[in-house]
This record gives sequence, structure tokens and C-alpha cells, in this order.
Amino acid sequence: MSVELPFAPVDEVIRRNAGDLRVSADAAEELARRIQSHGASLAVDAAGAAATAGRKTLMADDFGVQQVIDREALTLPIAPVDRIARLEIDDSYRVSMDARIALADVLEGYADNVAHAAAILARHADRRTVQAEDIETYFALFE
Repeated sequence: MSVELPFAPVDEVIRRNAGDLRVSADAAEELARRIQSHGASLAVDAAGAAATAGRKTLMADDFGVQQVIDREALTLPIAPVDRIARLEIDDSYRVSMDARIALADVLEGYADNVAHAAAILARHADRRTVQAEDIETYFALFE
């Protein structure tokens, strides 16, 4: 499976959580992969909620979001998030714009949590660079 999410915005999310640490390209790539996997899984659950409600359109509340934030407040781009949402669901489902923004918001919060923890792990390892192994260690410990 190819990674739909560009690495640059993911790198930006890591950097805002890393403080004075550097960020390896591998760390951004690994986190992008994890974000994509998580997003696809959330979309499957959202499709199930939409189906239960008798809808073929995913809505923001299917992702557990009651109030949709302004699109401009997001770091993650909407178009790749839309493609991520469609990776594992039936082609007959539509994804509303609010649902795309809601999913991007949820995924960005997820990425912030992982990036913050990865920065802590990098500091604990007495390194000046957040690496892919810090992202992998986070998931080994907490998932």
C-alpha cells in the first residue's frame, strides 16, 4: 500500500512537538504510514456508523466530531485525507467535506500525540534527532 499523505506536513507536525530536536525523514515517513493506517481504520468504523444510520455518506459525527474546525487551522491536507478515508471502504460511500475536515482534525491530534511521545523517547535515548525507531517504539509500548 502506498502512502497517500505527503511527508512535509507530517514532518511539520513532528517538528512542532519536537522543540529543538531534529527530525529524520524516516520518522516523517513512518508517522505518515501510521496516520494512514489509523485513518483508514477510522473510516471503516465511520462507514459502519453511516450504514447503521441508513446513509451512504460519511458525516463528521461518524468520526466522533460534533463541531468541525476551520479547514485553515489544519496542517494535514484535506485531499490526501479524503483518499485515506476511501482506502478500505466500499466505493459506494461518499465522504462529505465536513467529514474530511473532521478526519483530518482527528488524525492531526493523533499525530501530535505520537510526535510528542516520540520526542520524549528521542530525548530519553540522549539523541538530538527524532527517528523512525522512536515512532515504532511508541506503538510497541502503547498499542
